[in-house]
Amino acid sequence: MRVRSSRAWTGSSRMFAVRCAVPVVVVGLIATGCGANDTDSATGLSDAIGTTSDINPKNADEVRDGGNLRLATTSYPANWNTLSNDGNDGEIADIERPMMPRSFNVDAAGKLSLNTDYFTDVALTDTEPQQVTYTINPKAVWSDGSPITWEDIRSQAAALSGADKRFLIAITNGFEFVDRVERGVDDRQAVLTFKQPYAEWRGQFSGNSSLFPKSVTADPDSFNKSLADAMGPTAGPFQIQSTDRAQGRIVLGRNPKWWGATPKLDTITYSVLDHAAWVGALQNNEVDLVMLGSVDEVKTVRNTQDLVLRRAPGNRWRHITFNGAPGSILADPQVRVAITKAIDRQGIATATQNGLVEHPKPLNNHIFLQGQEGYRDNSLGYDPDAAARELDALGWKLNGDVREKDGRQLVIRDVMYNDPLWIQIAQIIQQNLAGIGVKLTIDTKPGIGYFTDVIQPGDFDAAQFIFQGDSFPLRSIRQIYRYDPTDLQGNYGRIGSPELNDLIDRTLAELDPAKAIELANEVDRKVFEEGHSLPITQSDGSYGARAALANIGSPGLASYDYTKIGFVK
Repeated sequence: MRVRSSRAWTGSSRMFAVRCAVPVVVVGLIATGCGANDTDSATGLSDAIGTTSDINPKNADEVRDGGNLRLATTSYPANWNTLSNDGNDGEIADIERPMMPRSFNVDAAGKLSLNTDYFTDVALTDTEPQQVTYTINPKAVWSDGSPITWEDIRSQAAALSGADKRFLIAITNGFEFVDRVERGVDDRQAVLTFKQPYAEWRGQFSGNSSLFPKSVTADPDSFNKSLADAMGPTAGPFQIQSTDRAQGRIVLGRNPKWWGATPKLDTITYSVLDHAAWVGALQNNEVDLVMLGSVDEVKTVRNTQDLVLRRAPGNRWRHITFNGAPGSILADPQVRVAITKAIDRQGIATATQNGLVEHPKPLNNHIFLQGQEGYRDNSLGYDPDAAARELDALGWKLNGDVREKDGRQLVIRDVMYNDPLWIQIAQIIQQNLAGIGVKLTIDTKPGIGYFTDVIQPGDFDAAQFIFQGDSFPLRSIRQIYRYDPTDLQGNYGRIGSPELNDLIDRTLAELDPAKAIELANEVDRKVFEEGHSLPITQSDGSYGARAALANIGSPGLASYDYTKIGFVK
């Protein structure tokens, strides 16, 4: 599923990125990775995504018992329900990951293994019609003591089906294709029967998607509002210990009802900090691990005692979403496409990643990342001369420095999280577009309310944020690129077509992996041709960490085992 972020996402090494598309307001890049012993040049990034992770792996007997892991987040959760549109944020998902059930674990190569803490079996048990059977671990309970049962799965499937528009969901996640969910041999088994084939069935309760209790998903009111101010029942090695919205503090403590391995850490503390303050907080021993976004930040970490650089190819990527709603300055897809051709993405990659990545390149695919099986360059290319000719033909004529049509100037308001790297990217785009007579204004916003108050309502002409993916790339293409005016999900630009909708549906119904990749690339090309959005760069996956921190850092595609994270003895 694709997760968004304003900051700086199958059982193989291929990966489809999406928040469920969860928004991440974090500043990060994605590319290829190297370890902490690289030279000060910070180059030499040659590993492909899905080949490595850099988490300082240690056996349990090498990690001391106890301790508090201190992490940073840019804003307090707007809604703890990450299945909802308000909660569809990568940072909220990160906070909840030690607390919520998922069906599969993922290694650095993107390979899946069953998460036996929650399920003893998850299997495709029939194909005509497609059926998937989930057998729940009999020890699994929610933090309020109630058992996790098939009814939790049935309730979530119904809520995310899209059938009831009162559920303000972030992504249907394939549940629109589920015909029914039935009790299996007992309350600890659920059988999903599909109306049509669904290729990414393994990702319905995995990756960036968690299982929530039926008390949250039972009806629209509880789904939309019950977790707006506080987290409900959880089921992980950690649970909420305390929260302080005014102080911007969230503390997780060990879950006394946890049935799995005892966590090494006593607590995990999240502090709300503007991203510009993260590296300083790391230097001042106020946090233990932060994502890095620039060469200067990398150098600061390298030059600070007791800190190390952790780096592995990541799964976050920067992009620009355009607003194609009726009445918008960019409502005409031909105007959007012309503008994309005038943006020098190679120039942006070189300016922002030189020194972080050996050979900086723009990302040229909306679905697959560089290094993944299926990645192809489906972009329309950089051609400012063609862009100018196309705008001329559309009636947007130069009047001084700015084009006009019917008395309206071609001025685009570019909205972004207030961060130096985002602003640098916007300034490059501003210079690019000025060369063809298009004026771009830069409108920075705070992290608080960025998605709920700005992006979701469509209060932008262009918007910059990050998508975070996981090992299930196809499931988010419907969420982001399919257009239904009554069910926007993650299509914040309100752009699409019946042809693209049909192509997306055919892709998701294709169970042959090779054919699905071909269709997914057709989807990607069509997304470029509609001027829906423009990928910019992948993250280089750089993190600054306290040297004593074990089993956490730059994970690549891998999921963390939160029972093993801690500090070396």
